[in-house]
Amino acid sequence: MNTNRRDFIKSSSAAAAATVTAGAMASTATAASTVSPNAKIRIGFIGPGGRGFSAHVKQLSKLAAEGQPIELVAVCDVYNKHVDRAIKHIEKATKVKATGYVDYVEMIEKENLDAVCIGTPDHWHATQIIHSLKAGLHVYCEKPMTKTVEEAVAVVKAWQGSGKVMQVGVQSTSLPVWNQINSLLNEGNLGKVLMYQTEFFRNSIMGQWRYYRLDKEMTPTNIDWKRWLGTEEGLAEYEPFDREKYAQWRRYWPYGSGMFTDLFVHRTTSMLKATGLRFPGRVVGAGGLFLEYDGRSVPDVATVVADFKEGVQGLVTATMACQETPVQQMIRGHHGSYVLGNGEAFDGFDFVPERPQVTLNSKLKKKRITTNEIKDTTYAHFQNWVEAMVAEDPSMCNNDPLLGAAAITTVLLGAKSYREGKVYFFDDQKMEVSEADDSWSKRWEAISEKRGKPMHIPGWKAGDAGSTLQEPDHMNLAGPWVDGKDPAGS
Repeated sequence: MNTNRRDFIKSSSAAAAATVTAGAMASTATAASTVSPNAKIRIGFIGPGGRGFSAHVKQLSKLAAEGQPIELVAVCDVYNKHVDRAIKHIEKATKVKATGYVDYVEMIEKENLDAVCIGTPDHWHATQIIHSLKAGLHVYCEKPMTKTVEEAVAVVKAWQGSGKVMQVGVQSTSLPVWNQINSLLNEGNLGKVLMYQTEFFRNSIMGQWRYYRLDKEMTPTNIDWKRWLGTEEGLAEYEPFDREKYAQWRRYWPYGSGMFTDLFVHRTTSMLKATGLRFPGRVVGAGGLFLEYDGRSVPDVATVVADFKEGVQGLVTATMACQETPVQQMIRGHHGSYVLGNGEAFDGFDFVPERPQVTLNSKLKKKRITTNEIKDTTYAHFQNWVEAMVAEDPSMCNNDPLLGAAAITTVLLGAKSYREGKVYFFDDQKMEVSEADDSWSKRWEAISEKRGKPMHIPGWKAGDAGSTLQEPDHMNLAGPWVDGKDPAGS
């Protein structure tokens, strides 16, 4: 964007925000109507089907109607009904007639876009993200960021070299609670951070993701099936058109990874944001397909355990066949834990201290810590993206590609471990995956043998708080007997 256009967008965004606060939307609409539409951030949609319509199209239409300096100008989908539905909604909400496409490449080439929203199946994400970034566009991509770890690394590299704003669609990262917890952890309030655990439990009489309806109008005439598969791009092998595969693709490995990428990535991203951790060092996955024998290939029970080089373990576990007894989300430290309960609707969380014989602080008591609650995290997440684009500041995004890559790497290595029966390392310097060996356990044993100090989460500023041990008097008797002599003396 040129300087005049950028300045206009910034000033009109500020004006819109002030007007919304004051409750006087009419003046913003009048001011914006006197300016060329090209002065606004032009957004196109790729894949406005399920989430791509209910979240991407609807939330950005709402923000546009409220006076944000955006214009929704183009829609692309392989299913003509999705294109028509999105165009009608945008026109009704914003008075702008968007142009429809079946080929996202053609849309990018013709529409003079500034940004795209990607809501396609997982196996398309990396290709469309990298293409868009190289075309000079800002990007919002629905979670998971990519289908493979290698794609995640490629996206990070493309983003870092682009200077563009990119938001990954884990809306819970726009909750203020994660930054709040991160500050408390780095101040040493729990002592040495040791573990996080999180969950995503569901249940259904029909099986997960089969509630996505099959429509009689889903036919090869209305859906460009070969383009959806991505056979020419090498994204999937050809198979005959199947409504079930098209509408419920999360149940099948070629297009998604079930709970690992649809659900685990939500909770894992939040925990990484709260702790400040990023890429795991060692990952193992477990589980199985124990109940939902409906033709799916992804498991209905799964657990991922990730060990981090900072000396923290992360656990995410779930079943898609029971919901009323979930594991609680929490972060554990040597001197206490933060218990967050379940879900994403937080007005606070609990501090539960360890006993004073360990903390040496009898004043530590269980207490409730309040946080700012956000009712509509999806709206907040898109608003954050728009604000970052207006400021042309990629660092403003609540879920940038680096965090997105760390989260998807964690859960995908768990899925890979489950499927292949192996444990995996990830090298965050080389950004490479390898099969694990005994070096991980030997590393920690060597630190202990040398009486080393614990390592800490990124951003730690609390010194040795809650991370030292006291030697009991009887340890004076420890040590090897050399030449038959007592190490404690006579």
